[in-house]
Formats: sequence, C-alpha cells, structure tokens
Amino acid sequence: MFELKKLISTLLMPLPALLLLGFFGLFLIWFTQRKGFGSFLVFVSLLLMTLVSFQPFTSSLLMKLERQYEPFLPTEEPVDYVMVLGHGHVVDDEIPPTSELSRVALMRLAEGIRIHFMYPTSKLILSGYDGGYEVSHARMLARVAMALGVNKNNILLLETAKDTWEEAFQAASVVGDSNLVLVTSANHMPRAMYEFENAGLNPIPAPTNFMAQKEIHQPWIKYGPRAQYLEQFERYWHENLGQLWQRLRDKVAQQEAVLDGDPVPVTSPENEVEAEAVGTN
Repeated sequence: MFELKKLISTLLMPLPALLLLGFFGLFLIWFTQRKGFGSFLVFVSLLLMTLVSFQPFTSSLLMKLERQYEPFLPTEEPVDYVMVLGHGHVVDDEIPPTSELSRVALMRLAEGIRIHFMYPTSKLILSGYDGGYEVSHARMLARVAMALGVNKNNILLLETAKDTWEEAFQAASVVGDSNLVLVTSANHMPRAMYEFENAGLNPIPAPTNFMAQKEIHQPWIKYGPRAQYLEQFERYWHENLGQLWQRLRDKVAQQEAVLDGDPVPVTSPENEVEAEAVGTN
C-alpha cells in the first residue's frame, strides 16, 4: 500500500504529469489524425511547465503554506524531546556523511541539533526507515548528528517509520506527555502537525528549510524559468495532495467505524515501537 501510494503520487507530480501530457500530444500528432488536438496538448504542456517554473507564481503559492507556523524561538518551558522527521539518503562510502543525506534531511537535522543544543538535557529523536538500503535513514541522521557534536546517549532512533503518520504514532509511544519540539520542512509542517495532534501529541512546531522568498531583486533570477521554482511548485502540489489524502483516509475510517457501530477510533500502526538508543544494535 505504501509503495502504491508513492507511485501514484510520483505520477501526479507536475513534471511527470506534464511530460506525459506532452508525449501523449506527440503521439496524437505522429500516429493519429487528431494532429490539432495533439498540438494543443503539447502547447498546454509547455505553457504549464513554464508557468510552474516562474518565481512570482510558485513562490506566492508556497509561501502561504510555509508561513503558517513561526520559526522556533527559545522558551522558558523545558524541552524533553526534539524530533527530526526523516526525508531521504543514499549510502556511498566515497562521499562524506553530510552528502549522503538529502538536502532537505540535512536542513532538518541542522535545525534539530540547533534546538537540542539549546536544551542539553533533551533527547534527539531521529526517524526514517531504510528505503531499500542496508542502513536506516534514522541511523544515517545519527551518524551526522554525532559528527556534529551530539552525544550518542542523547539520540533515540525510530527506524521503521515510513511516513509521517507512522512517525507520529511511534513518537507518541515514546514521548507520552513530555514536551516535544517537532522539526520538519516549513511546507510539510501543517500536515505533520495534523498527524501528531491526531496521535495525541501537542508538539511545538519548529519549521525549517523555507524555500519561497519574495525579496529577489535580480530580474534574471526572478523572472526566468528555473528548476528551483519548479521544485517549489512540486512541494506545494505534493503537500496539498497529502492533505487531500489525509481527509479521504480519515473520512473512510470514520465511515467504517459508523457502519460497525463503534466509536471512531484513533488509528495507529499495528506495531508500536520503542525508540532505540543509537548506541545499541
């Protein structure tokens, strides 16, 4: 189910979807009599690809999503846990550990470490499954965290969580009623807060990796189509699809509960796990 969800979401991303639309248009031009309609599809594909790579359009959309939560500021309240949500990694012994993490993962980890150092008694929770590699994402994050000065005794790992839903419910079994700071990308924070609150937690948001900016003064950067702006629109689109999936999932769960005559339950992964200390195997 997880792999199918990822496959469908990948095909619905702007670039694959627009490329498929364009190639379908070429197919109509080359192999059918509907050349006019095929030309129109190719034109639409190119036009939309240009639009979603245009900074004034993409940044204005993404900024509304990213700025829903303020950056983390120190509080007088104690912080027991700082949790960094996973993203992605590779395993390659020929490059430094920081390069094995995706850019997003490295940004999230840096913010998590910054906050952890503000509260030296806190525990740093790192999450993420192996993604097909022999080492889990959580453990890769831990390697970099220790290289940057975090004591391994202050690191806890959640190595089986595949998505935010699983991360939230696994974290709940570890954190309980303790204070938790949640670190993830700014565009992902609304969806992450929804999952963690559904899991019974009340985390303090700490958004990072802000991508959308409006104060861009160089016209050749602001008005020229660029891959970075396509990425911004992709993140905006991805998060909106994710929020739609959340609503559909919860609606189906509620309807099933009503049909069964039971109270609507708070669902959780089948196997709740305890966080593993990084020093254990």
